Amino acid sequence: MTGVADRSDVGVTQADTGAVAVVPDEHAPLTPDWTCGTCGAQWPCESKRDQLLSEYVTDRAMLSVYLGACLAAAAEDLHLSGSTSLQDRFLGWLPRRPRRF
Repeated sequence: MTGVADRSDVGVTQADTGAVAVVPDEHAPLTPDWTCGTCGAQWPCESKRDQLLSEYVTDRAMLSVYLGACLAAAAEDLHLSGSTSLQDRFLGWLPRRPRRF
């Protein structure tokens, strides 16, 4: 990913040679097209969305920050600055919590 790093090592293993290998069901993005490296769907695919929601269950704000950084990198890679469809793709699926006053 361009300038974006996942905060966890879930699904990534270190081989004896020092090379990093991705576990097949990690659903990591392939850039510059921003498709899923596992299933080929647009990233974040449904499986990755489920993984992200589980990983960030107690810190939705950081999930939003992470996805916002991914959105910025994807917009640069895809040459689609300010695209509403990219915003929906990266952020529109996040569950909304009721506001507390």
